[in-house]
Amino acid sequence: MSPFVGEMIGTMILIIFGAGIGAGSSLKKSYSNNAGWIVITLAWGLAVTMAVFAVGSVSGAHLNPAVTIALAINGSFPWSKVAGYIVAQLIGAILGSTFVWLHYLPHWKATNDPATKLGVFSTGPAIPHTFSNLLSEILGTFILVLGILFIGANKFTQGLNPLAVGLLIVVIGMSLGGTTGYAINPARDLGPRIAHFILPIHGKGSSNWGYAWIPVVGPLLGGALGAVFYKSVFLGKVTGSLWVVLVANIVILLLASVFGKKQAEAVDHSKAVA
Repeated sequence: MSPFVGEMIGTMILIIFGAGIGAGSSLKKSYSNNAGWIVITLAWGLAVTMAVFAVGSVSGAHLNPAVTIALAINGSFPWSKVAGYIVAQLIGAILGSTFVWLHYLPHWKATNDPATKLGVFSTGPAIPHTFSNLLSEILGTFILVLGILFIGANKFTQGLNPLAVGLLIVVIGMSLGGTTGYAINPARDLGPRIAHFILPIHGKGSSNWGYAWIPVVGPLLGGALGAVFYKSVFLGKVTGSLWVVLVANIVILLLASVFGKKQAEAVDHSKAVA
């Protein structure tokens, strides 16, 4: 198996289990309907663990463009392979979410709310607020990449690394996931969102493309920040990439703040006119 196929299959497994618990806990007439946040976060952690066990020896099991780019920034992964890995991850995410759609086929009709159906595929904010939503995704992915790197620096009994990474996903979900649904992975959100847009899901609504940039840009910024922070603080190797990534995070957050205020003002104005 090639690394490209490994990343595709690994990400597909991740989404089958992850979006699968989203469907089971959200869609009507499922036995696991209303399973709750604890079950969801545990399932996502186990999803990552199983995916890493499946393809870790083949591709390194990045399963996440933010991780792939972070490792490239740190110099532990060649930039020449980044694009291929990201394409594989997106394809895998689309395939995985298509599998979930088929598995729960009669439940889409039994569920009336279009937002609930979209939530099976992609994330959304508990409170829409552009700056805060972007910051949440940055911070969550910062912790994810930092955690992956310091887990990798420790010696575990052979085979326990995937479990440790899975537990990291669980604790991120439990502690930081309640604001935006913790995408912390552009492929995890964008791939299933594309599938939602394409698939003939009964009674689906908008794919919410206006929000879609946040779970893509936020994780990329946060992952890069985690990589340069680890290299600078844990390894004591301060390079120019630290300042580039810091400035990029600050500038984009400032732009998000301005954009968010203008968007809120436009909504308030339209309400006043109505």
